[in-house]
Amino acid sequence: MNERVNHVFVYGTLRPGEVRWPFLERFVVDEGWDDTIVGRLFDTGLDYPAALLDDRAEPGGTIVGRTYALLDATLEQCLRVLDVEEDTVGGRYRRTVVTTARGTTAYVYEYGEGLDLVPIVSGDWLTR
Repeated sequence: MNERVNHVFVYGTLRPGEVRWPFLERFVVDEGWDDTIVGRLFDTGLDYPAALLDDRAEPGGTIVGRTYALLDATLEQCLRVLDVEEDTVGGRYRRTVVTTARGTTAYVYEYGEGLDLVPIVSGDWLTR
């Protein structure tokens, strides 16, 4: 049975107060909640972070962010907007599904390839 995913976990410039929050803001149900996922966070050197969630990252890391419920009526539009903004077609980031620490199934944008990455030890883009 395929579970419908209608949440997104954000860890970088899609967080409130950050430069790309306006791309997401109009599609969320409410203020969301603090959350984490397993993975490693990196600074790209280009004013946005990159998350690695698979064997490319050392195990045991935590990425800090927020989880948002997405409006059902505009879910597909939201995903199209975010996919373009995150450049999933060009391979820079890809949308994948994770289970957050609070048990929510959510989309997250994972880094693809092509940039030199510097670890963010805290796992939190806002406190780098």
